[in-house]
Amino acid sequence: MSDLKTYLDINEQLYSRQLYVLGTDAMRRLRGSSMLVSGMKGLGVEIAKNLVLAGVGKLTLHDPSPTCWMDLASQFFLSEKNIGQNRAKASLPHLAQLNSDVCLNPYDGPLTETVLQGFQVVVLTDSTLEEQLQVGSLCHEHGVHFLVASTRGLAGQLFCDFGEKFTIHDPSEAEPLENNIRHISQGSPGVLTVLEENGHRFQDGDWVTFSGVEGMTELNDCDPRPIRVRDKWTLEIGDTSAFSPYLRSGAITEVKRSQTRSYEALPLSLYQPRIMASSLQEAQRARCLHQAFRALHKYQAQTGHLPRPWHLEDANELVILAQGLEPLQGDDDRKVNEPLDEALVKAFAMTSTGDLSPINSILGGMAAQEMLKAASGKFIPLDQWLYFDALECLPEDGEPPLRPEACAPRDCRYDGQIAVFGDDFQEKLGKQRYFLVGAGAIGCELLKTFAMLGLGAGQGGGITVTDMDTVELSNLSRQFLFRSRDLNKPKSEAAALAVRSMNPDLSVTTYTSEVGPDTEHVFGDDFFSSLDGVASALDSFQARKYVSKRCVHYMKPMLESGTQGTQGSAAIFVPSLTQPYSTPSEDAGTAYPVCTLRHFPSTIEHTLQWARNEFEGLFRLPAEMINRYLQEPDFLEKMEGPQSLDYLKTASLSFLTPPQCWWDCVAWARSRWQHCFHDNITQLLQYFPHDKVNEEGVPFWSGTKRCPQPLEFDVSRDSHVDYILAAANLYAKTHKLLGSQDRDELCVVLQELPSPAFHLQAHTPIFANDQELGQASAKWAADLDHIQELRSALVKWPGTSLEPQLFEKDDDSNFHMDFIVAASNLRAENYGIPPADRSKSKKIVGEIIPAITTTTAVVAGLVGLELYKIVMGHPCLSSYRHSHVHLAVPHLSRWIPKAACVQQYRDIKWTCWHRWTVPAPVPGQPEMTLKDLLTYLQGDRIGASGDWHGAEGGPKGAGVRDQL
Repeated sequence: MSDLKTYLDINEQLYSRQLYVLGTDAMRRLRGSSMLVSGMKGLGVEIAKNLVLAGVGKLTLHDPSPTCWMDLASQFFLSEKNIGQNRAKASLPHLAQLNSDVCLNPYDGPLTETVLQGFQVVVLTDSTLEEQLQVGSLCHEHGVHFLVASTRGLAGQLFCDFGEKFTIHDPSEAEPLENNIRHISQGSPGVLTVLEENGHRFQDGDWVTFSGVEGMTELNDCDPRPIRVRDKWTLEIGDTSAFSPYLRSGAITEVKRSQTRSYEALPLSLYQPRIMASSLQEAQRARCLHQAFRALHKYQAQTGHLPRPWHLEDANELVILAQGLEPLQGDDDRKVNEPLDEALVKAFAMTSTGDLSPINSILGGMAAQEMLKAASGKFIPLDQWLYFDALECLPEDGEPPLRPEACAPRDCRYDGQIAVFGDDFQEKLGKQRYFLVGAGAIGCELLKTFAMLGLGAGQGGGITVTDMDTVELSNLSRQFLFRSRDLNKPKSEAAALAVRSMNPDLSVTTYTSEVGPDTEHVFGDDFFSSLDGVASALDSFQARKYVSKRCVHYMKPMLESGTQGTQGSAAIFVPSLTQPYSTPSEDAGTAYPVCTLRHFPSTIEHTLQWARNEFEGLFRLPAEMINRYLQEPDFLEKMEGPQSLDYLKTASLSFLTPPQCWWDCVAWARSRWQHCFHDNITQLLQYFPHDKVNEEGVPFWSGTKRCPQPLEFDVSRDSHVDYILAAANLYAKTHKLLGSQDRDELCVVLQELPSPAFHLQAHTPIFANDQELGQASAKWAADLDHIQELRSALVKWPGTSLEPQLFEKDDDSNFHMDFIVAASNLRAENYGIPPADRSKSKKIVGEIIPAITTTTAVVAGLVGLELYKIVMGHPCLSSYRHSHVHLAVPHLSRWIPKAACVQQYRDIKWTCWHRWTVPAPVPGQPEMTLKDLLTYLQGDRIGASGDWHGAEGGPKGAGVRDQL
């Protein structure tokens, strides 16, 4: 019933990836929340977009102001036709299309005490300090969670006040820690030793419970108890002296406990701020920005406007105001006396009029995540201030400052960006030609950023985007360019159409091809040579590695990004400056030992993989084998090995007498249930009885080997009927028969079916480990008589092709996940392993990467900042940043990339970005050989210094890269 309630409350298919981040309980709390976003400029709409996609219950958009030209630089739901219209009302129809589950309302009146009490969470994004203090005080008094988010040019601030007693229900997104138990001593304290060779990851003070323990059964399902870590393998678990002696098995599992945090109201926190910082230098810079924002409020109150872009006189006035502010107080109530970074405040002042899409994406993603925390109690909130700046995007030291007239407003959609970077840079952005690989979650956000920046929107510029996938329902909650009308359409085409509506001048060319060796005729020399850069938004290391190699080959900058849950990263790879992209050690997936899956599972991952193998071995591979036999009878002679024998046995025994109707399929499924969950277990226990010991006297069923118990079929148990219903329907589909979903009728038939008889399989060997299996494989495969017998049986197949079932995890009507979940949990019951619900099973089997739109927004913003630097042509490595964000904590770190590795041959040095230019061949003479090249390198033509052509001198496709 709880699963049914989940489906009624939450569209599991729509929010599937987000549910793996937040969990069902937190998602339910979000669905019941009511929030207000005040200010619908670029930052406000970014926050609102993230909240709508996340599926909050009610959202009110507040803004009394009309749209102006400056808004269009980052407000992606407003256009030239909205100039003069109310920002909130003009934005609402676009936001409403993102998610019909969310109730949206506009509001343009004052934020009175009565109005504020109607919301659970309130954020101000475009307000005076006076309004912030007033609203913040009222929210604190009435228990309304309150935030301030503000961006000015290349800097931003975020403040959170969640009240005096805020409950964090779940502080992390990680699954509870769990380890298998090797031994538990009797004593005070009892000492538990974990089974895993790499130890545990528990910490002092963690709370745990236990399951599956044999002997010391008093621990099973006990109340959570705290532990103390002794070392990597042992834990103190409290007094066990009165418990029964430990025998075998069991698991220790972390129990997450709620936390309570206290927050100060804005009027107090403004002068004694708790600021998120990871170093002393970062804290000092944040405090300086805190004073700069305070001074900016004072400047606006006195003058009625922001400092003019790149106007030195206005900037100096702001510096003076900042110097005159009362010093901040530290945690010990003492004043923090530190010199003001005047250069920082001056740069902040000269760019504060600007309104930039990347900065709004970063602050908007972080602010929206804090609002989700406030409503759900999931993850650790910000304590209490965060400051961010990317002033390194400005022209580097030594370059002349921008002229005020070059940054003055022009009544165009890029005014907010021109105020920071000038009109010449805007023209340069328009001429860029960029290649975006991937139009998924990050790809959509990057396209939005490109549209706001005007990248490729000028003469000669353009964006090329490719993605081979089509839009699915689960995409709609985090890939915000797609709507329900785009389902089953190519992502690249749907995204391009959506982004053109944001900026009609944007030139976008779409492909539906994968970027790889097979498409080099499409994305070849001419294509890559015409580009200014590449943005990668891919979800596999192999694809990223290939794109990186192409960028190195053609010496193109590469922008790289990725997310997993609330964690994300952004990186920049610049020709001649940085190391190129490198993948982590290749992850080919987890390969479990065959004997573990067949006979000795100890975790739910083992039973799920076994169930997945069952699916393939019953409903896909044998059907494909029969279909191939019908087209190519001789292929049976080529089959070798025990695995092929398994498939052949299934094909011949399971399909020799094809079913004629639904009830034949039910009988087959009932027989398969008996075979898997009773007969095979009974036979295993005949080979290895529960009291078997090895030569050293150690019980065979110990450590990770759990002693199984056969199940008895019971038609009154839902899990048993679930398996029959799913297996029978899949069997029917494979044989192109009609299935049924009538459980009542199915139960009646199952009660009438006789129990399948158990036959000991005397010739089927059982191996204790993969080593024994490997030693027997050759002999087993060489059993030609048995193989020939099976082949002969298959030859009798009546000649009708079958319909192989290709596993699809996201279709809830196809019985695929129903079979996997039922089969896995029944096998888990055999072995005393805690079962997994459908959601967890789907995540593990489908290798689903958790995702949430807030992380995607932040990562895309970080990529956008590096794009500014690439287009501007920053020559210094110190200007660039790799970044990592973890919104659950929250934490944001940025660092300078590593310089390109230098190789050396004698007195010549180079990096992977260099290209060698050799003399053109003389007509009539043969081309240069490797020996000729080495002779050339050693000759006098190089010069004593080893000077040679670098990245800018190389022809396409030519060169010596990492080695000679």
